[in-house]
Amino acid sequence: MSMCVLDAGDAAFTVEFGDAIDPDLLAAVNALDVGIARLQAEGGLPGVIETMPTFRSLTVFFDPLQTGREVLLEALRPLFAASGHSGGDNGRLWRLPVCYEGIFAPDLAETARTLGVSEDEVVALHSGSEYLVYMLGFLPGFPFMGDLPKALRLPRRPEPRLRVPPGSVAIATGLTAIYPWESPGGWHLLGRCPVTLFDAGRESPSLLLDGRIRAHSALAQIG
Repeated sequence: MSMCVLDAGDAAFTVEFGDAIDPDLLAAVNALDVGIARLQAEGGLPGVIETMPTFRSLTVFFDPLQTGREVLLEALRPLFAASGHSGGDNGRLWRLPVCYEGIFAPDLAETARTLGVSEDEVVALHSGSEYLVYMLGFLPGFPFMGDLPKALRLPRRPEPRLRVPPGSVAIATGLTAIYPWESPGGWHLLGRCPVTLFDAGRESPSLLLDGRIRAHSALAQIG
């Protein structure tokens, strides 16, 4: 597994693993993130402010008045070696209800036609798979999840919507996601999930920080 360290200004650096969206790279990112948190709890990384994980990288933010890039990299060297051999546990399994009907699924029929399958097959494929939470981004609490079954892979819509309702369950390329807020968006909307993904009043505002997701068709449109 390849790894490189990139400068990100004078108070951060980014550790990159590979160049693809891949569960093994995600495991390496998570292992490094967990290792840094453990060292912080033990008092071994003074000056580290926070970390930001993505699909294949981890950015470490630090206070340059307390520590420096080379000092931190030396302290993290054992973690770099360990993260390259990580794997196994992908976190908790979340089972989320989704309504794949009516006004909650505005792109379901078009998606089925484009893919050459029935609407029921689209729902069965989407709800019959487990997805890894690769990262949060775009909006607070917005989970990028994968990998979609190959039979469901489509490019983004040619014309994004100006407003996508919160809770919308969507697909694009090889990923699926749930919009936590109303926002513009160019993904294909297959359903709606009633679970609140982001709440600033919670101790951990974002619900889906990590783990695996399985959607299940458990709700019908009312009215």
